Amino acid sequence: MSKTILEIDNVSRVFPGVRGGAPVQALEPTNLQVAENDFITILGPSGCGKSTLLRIVAGLDRPSGGRVMLNGREIKGPGADRGMVFQSYTLFPWLTIAENIAYGLREKGIPQAQRDEIVASYTDKVGLRGFENHYPKQLSGGMQQRTAIARALANDPAILLLDEPFGALDNQTRGLMQELLLGIWERERKTVLFVTHDIEEAIFLASRVVVMSARPGRIKADISVDLPHPRHYTMKTTPEFSSLKAQLTEEIRHEALQADAAH
Repeated sequence: MSKTILEIDNVSRVFPGVRGGAPVQALEPTNLQVAENDFITILGPSGCGKSTLLRIVAGLDRPSGGRVMLNGREIKGPGADRGMVFQSYTLFPWLTIAENIAYGLREKGIPQAQRDEIVASYTDKVGLRGFENHYPKQLSGGMQQRTAIARALANDPAILLLDEPFGALDNQTRGLMQELLLGIWERERKTVLFVTHDIEEAIFLASRVVVMSARPGRIKADISVDLPHPRHYTMKTTPEFSSLKAQLTEEIRHEALQADAAH
């Protein structure tokens, strides 16, 4: 049994009302345990608090109640033990691809020779060899997200946090990026928490899919994905995959209808 490295313990989040309006409860007290090497996808209707929960784990937001523990230490702000990849391309436009990937390593004071070695390794892993000296604006969206993933992984974080990282990509590129990320995970077994709206993406990538309710968000289902590895995109057409997809579609549909009824 793998050890638990991330513990979300009764975490809730209430945002103050706008212009004197009533406060908004984004998250009800939420509990989740993430084991080492888990790949957990978080699925739920729009506005259910998925990204809020991820931002709290990243240390970019504070819970109104409860706490998050990573390797036994409470998270109180951002840290190098967490690698974050957003949906928008958050690369530094004035740095080359290699310099972007090396940014965190440079901040940590890693010697140049070692930085170069790590950068070369990750440009290979994400398929960017030959583009090291290009600038972000010279690359497609998919290549920019490859760089962002390489930058996050190069720091060797305890956990990788991804907030709909492929949401802005076309379907073809999105599918290729899913396979790329899954391939890296299958080789390196990083612990991953991945927020998505896409049910197929959630199943294909995950060892567990966590479903959140309509706002105020809480975890209403935690479903194991017992599909074999290595996974190939053709798995999406298998009866086992279709059965999981039908189950999750029903869960999400129910929550989306609840959210509509509440408006």
